[in-house]
Amino acid sequence: MSCAALLAGPTAAHAAEPKPSPAIPKLTDDQGRTLTLRGWNVEDKTNRGEKALTLITEKHFRDMSAQGFNFARLLVYWDDIEAVRGRYSESYLRKIDRILAWAHKYNIKVLLDGHQDVFGPAFGHRGIPEWATRTDGLPFTPNPDDWFSEYFQPAVQRAFTHLYEDKDLQQAQAKVWRLLADRFGDHPAVFGYDFLNEPMGELKEGEDLPTAARRIERDQITPMHNRLAAAVRSVDRSKWLFVEPTPIVGEGVPTGLGAIKDPKRKVVYAPHFYNTAMEAGADYDPKEQWIERYEAAVTQYPKQYGVPVVVGEWGPLNNDGPNMGTFYRDALASFDRYSSGWAGYVWCYGGGYCAVDAAGKLRGHKQRTAAPYAVSVAGRAWTSSYEDGTYSLAYEGSWRAGGETVISVPPHAEGWRVRVSGRGWTGTREVPAGRGERVRVYGVPGERVTVTVRQGR
Repeated sequence: MSCAALLAGPTAAHAAEPKPSPAIPKLTDDQGRTLTLRGWNVEDKTNRGEKALTLITEKHFRDMSAQGFNFARLLVYWDDIEAVRGRYSESYLRKIDRILAWAHKYNIKVLLDGHQDVFGPAFGHRGIPEWATRTDGLPFTPNPDDWFSEYFQPAVQRAFTHLYEDKDLQQAQAKVWRLLADRFGDHPAVFGYDFLNEPMGELKEGEDLPTAARRIERDQITPMHNRLAAAVRSVDRSKWLFVEPTPIVGEGVPTGLGAIKDPKRKVVYAPHFYNTAMEAGADYDPKEQWIERYEAAVTQYPKQYGVPVVVGEWGPLNNDGPNMGTFYRDALASFDRYSSGWAGYVWCYGGGYCAVDAAGKLRGHKQRTAAPYAVSVAGRAWTSSYEDGTYSLAYEGSWRAGGETVISVPPHAEGWRVRVSGRGWTGTREVPAGRGERVRVYGVPGERVTVTVRQGR
């Protein structure tokens, strides 16, 4: 994306518009600017060993950046890093290095995600190595038609219990995260670490799922996050730490996670946003008010502990139902109310969950995800909204980062007109059709700046 700059300067006084501080804090950078992350998960679930990560190419990051996105959640697997206990794959780490170089080239911030699905390869999936999988001989029956149900198989549930509670496995998991943080903590593309994708656990007899999820989050997942946070902080003092609840929060169930201890106070709550019926291919039903229930539940933890929110995964399998346009509108509006950003699932080229088609064009209603937004704001944000092809931002300027605010404007067939005004000053910038830009805005400290990005010229 090309760059352009506009300056808002002072003349006459204006009346201040008081706005209460948000209950949920926003992400910030080292210069104190408010950040927004918008992007996609990037993965290679197919290949292992020497072919691991080969499905991820430079094109992924070039195309994401061209559409205005600035964030990638990169799936990495412990079973690839340490397939044999105590032997860490230098080849795999070099491939991560290569991917991070591509991301940096295209100004994409990367979250390293310690991914697992149904625990790992012992159960036909990816994640925790086989040598770290302990089942006590309990049974496992694959169910490829409903893979998520495999989480409730006795062997899988017991494997999670051992991961959380066995001292040697606790130490092994911490060593992997210390290795990753030591290797990549200074890389300019790395934004943070997501310790374990969609952690699950073992239900007790007679325990319903919401009760079990809250207990597991409180008694097992919270201590795990704290162990791994300490391991990372022993070598990396600056990057953000992302912590996930169980995926049961997707049913509108508040999490049982406790406080994450971090002297740097750089913890992010990173829930996922999936609906059971829609995951099975159903259309969105606004009458069910699932998004409203989810938002009410998922905002309790960040309000209690004062941490920002980034939604780590979201996006339906069925992208073309009659109500899917409404779904994307409602979901994106909900995220804007409480989160500092999101990563859709998933940036690949094809059908199903893929964000783009074989030609690299955003598919169907996923085009709604490519909208103008403030990448960073040097000042106190007052209002920010996008509706009917118009993005609006109003904030009070500051000298943070030299007063520079950055607006991402994605490509659009009709082009865009960017209008920036301060006290008695107005400037405009035309973004030609089919192009995207990052528009840089400079405001005077203590003065209100307004930015309007409108489709058409």
